[in-house]
Amino acid sequence: MQMVCSIYNLDARESGESELLSGLRCGCQEAYEELITRFQQPVFSLAYRLVSDPSDAADVVQEVFLKIFRGVARFRGHCSLKTWIYRITVNEAHNHRRWRLRHKDREVGLDDQTVWTRERGELPGDSPYNYVFGRERRALLEAALCRINPAFRQVVVLRDIAGLSYEEIAEILQMSLGTVKSRILRGREALKEELETAGQRETVLEWRAQTG
Repeated sequence: MQMVCSIYNLDARESGESELLSGLRCGCQEAYEELITRFQQPVFSLAYRLVSDPSDAADVVQEVFLKIFRGVARFRGHCSLKTWIYRITVNEAHNHRRWRLRHKDREVGLDDQTVWTRERGELPGDSPYNYVFGRERRALLEAALCRINPAFRQVVVLRDIAGLSYEEIAEILQMSLGTVKSRILRGREALKEELETAGQRETVLEWRAQTG
């Protein structure tokens, strides 16, 4: 372990995925820290938009990293590390939503969201989407996303907010490329209908310009 840790160079950001995985499998503390530095924010951003609550998203993130730490020794590189982590995140968010449906939803006060915003600023994992839309319209989009079918929401989030390719999404969700494209189209249409129902035609036009 000492040898791996000494070889693992955190100053060299270009160090490849294989070096990171080697460090993780050997229990190198620096490798774990690097993993969290690289993925904590994008994992939270994805989880938040799938479960729609900052506290729940934090719970999902904690479970995701526990699964990564426990399962990395068995990870054999059948997909990229990012794809594997995002797949775990999507699955954990799905499990969390199912758990919520089986239990009485606890009330989350406005103060919880305010504390998150004040202490940490904007939601982690900023994408071009976050820069294009002002805070007010972004909030409208987030609310509309919460109202569409979760199966459509996850592909729209992965494509239009996380910025993943169709191929990456297909690998993460383990479905065909055609299904991914179909769900993205249907998800965008559902989002458009939600925004138009709320009288947000300008937001619809900006969203279309952003997503193409």
